Amino acid sequence: MAFLVIYYNVGSTDFQVVSLSEMNLESQKLLWLAVFISMAIQTPLLPFHVWLPRAHAEAPLAGSVILAGLILKLATYGYMRILIQFLPDATSYFSPLVQTIAVITLIYASLATLRQTDLKALVAYSSIGHMAVVVLGLFSNTIQGIDGALLLSLAHGVVSPALFLLVGGVLYDRYHTRTIRYYRGMTAYMPLFSILFFVFTIFHAAVPLSANWAGEFLCLAGAFQRNPLFAVLGSTGIVLSAAYSIWLYNRIAFGAWSQYLTTDLSRREFMLLLPLLIVAVIFGIFPNIVLDTVHVYTTTLLLGMVDI
Repeated sequence: MAFLVIYYNVGSTDFQVVSLSEMNLESQKLLWLAVFISMAIQTPLLPFHVWLPRAHAEAPLAGSVILAGLILKLATYGYMRILIQFLPDATSYFSPLVQTIAVITLIYASLATLRQTDLKALVAYSSIGHMAVVVLGLFSNTIQGIDGALLLSLAHGVVSPALFLLVGGVLYDRYHTRTIRYYRGMTAYMPLFSILFFVFTIFHAAVPLSANWAGEFLCLAGAFQRNPLFAVLGSTGIVLSAAYSIWLYNRIAFGAWSQYLTTDLSRREFMLLLPLLIVAVIFGIFPNIVLDTVHVYTTTLLLGMVDI
């Protein structure tokens, strides 16, 4: 419906033509709200987040991997290509509201993650928190924030699918349960799994030398330029992310040995996870591979918003 209104006002659906057109602020606000609600569901942001944990819990492994690695990132693209580019005045007007929603979503999702007993639901709730950081960076209206949002989206698209492969592809396929309490002492009989799970878990918690850390740092730095309070509140997600990640790994990897869990990663599973590990490490050590590529485009995107 929003695109029909844009076509009616502009007479074209070409992105370049639409971006050069002028609409009054009231029309921009109405169109912005219509598009934002759909993107907030896709992200997802509070209170439209309830579908994601259930979708991950009920979806097969391939569905969870595609959902975490690709589909959630379409909202990031939509924010940039539609809201920020076509409706810059309304974006500036609603940015404090969006950042408030993003901070609330981040804190709520992180606290909810601490209470999860289902492995896939835990990773799903953590994804909600990380995408909230992406939104916080996107609507900072700064080059650093948008660059960080794109980097964090790519990093999350590598690390989160790897975690779903580990918990939904390795553990669930073997033992047919996702209840965290069932697993313990995996360092004793699944050392290779424990190492990969540890690496992807700390990457997910955004430790230094991970692309998640570089992306979150840039998102928060951009948000700090816009409003220091949002950046300070958003940084609590780093602490909470470390809390639920370390607690999850501690419960699964350590503890008493279980005689019912005995099989480590197969060669096929290891070769499936290895490319994700290589990409995550390379992007973490050399984030400029991504940043140098997108910097020109983010700068161009914000040229029309320099005076804001």
